[in-house]
Amino acid sequence: MQNARHSKTLRMAQLAILIAIMLIFAFTPVGYLRVGPVAITFMILPVAVGAIALGPAAGALLGGVFGLTSFIQCFLGDLFGTFVLSINPVFTFLMCMVPRILCGWLSGLLFRVLNKIDRTKIASYFAASLATALLNTVLFVLCIVVMFWPNPDFVQGMVDFGMTTDTLWLFIVGFVGLNGVIEAAVNFVVGGAAAKAVVRLVNKSN
Repeated sequence: MQNARHSKTLRMAQLAILIAIMLIFAFTPVGYLRVGPVAITFMILPVAVGAIALGPAAGALLGGVFGLTSFIQCFLGDLFGTFVLSINPVFTFLMCMVPRILCGWLSGLLFRVLNKIDRTKIASYFAASLATALLNTVLFVLCIVVMFWPNPDFVQGMVDFGMTTDTLWLFIVGFVGLNGVIEAAVNFVVGGAAAKAVVRLVNKSN
């Protein structure tokens, strides 16, 4: 009983630390690096670490924190966020929240599956961390396509931002672009290593 209580307390402390890191990221230049209408975000890193080290539920919670801070950015001068907020606030909220919650939850589930078949007990950490970034990008863009692409005001706004809107696929490639590659690469290297270190610490503490 005492060991179980200690383990639960430790997990809660680690979750609180990850949330604190996300809040620091969110309201400093570290979390969102602005590149034109879009941003390179490293907020996904704590989500990946939490999903892998603490499980799918923690990943979903951290994803929710990410989504909420992303929505708040819409009121703090984020170009893309402010723009879509002016078109449809409800869709904007869903676009910020749903992909981030799902990517945290799904990456936690994926890690559990991969870790069972991963003989190295290393590759699964990096694969799940990379998957977190990819899921975030894919689900976020999917929400944009479903919720905003049919709106001519959105398309015209993207043209005004200097993005290609001749076809949907050209828009997606231009929107994701180098940002998505950088996010995926950073998450793959840093997220995988950090998650492995946290799990090792948890096991040692238990």
